[in-house]
Amino acid sequence: MFETGSWSFVRPFDMLHRCPQCNLNYFPEPGYYYGSMFISYIWTGWFCLLFIAWFHWGLGWSQTASFSLLGIFVVLNFVYIFRISRLMWININVKYRPGAIEKFGKK
Repeated sequence: MFETGSWSFVRPFDMLHRCPQCNLNYFPEPGYYYGSMFISYIWTGWFCLLFIAWFHWGLGWSQTASFSLLGIFVVLNFVYIFRISRLMWININVKYRPGAIEKFGKK
C-alpha cells in the first residue's frame, strides 16, 4: 500500500492509489481513512499506559525517565503506527478474496 518501507521517513505518508495486483482503489472516498485515526488513538493510548506502567512501577524507573523514553519511542515509531492503523482500517472494510479479480474484472 505504501511506496516506501515501514519505518521510512522519506515520503512517509505517500500511498499508492491502487493495488498493483488487484487494482483495488485505496482511496474509495474522501476521508476514507478517518476511522484509522481512532484505531491509532486506541492502540497508542493502551501502549502508552502499559509502557509507563511497566517502566515506572515494574522496573522502578522515575516518572521523568519513563515518559522521556516513551516520547522517544513514539516519535521514532509514529510512521509505523500511522501505516499499521491504515492497514487495519482497510482490512476491516475490505475483505480479501483471491478470485475477485475474475468476478469483477480488472480496470
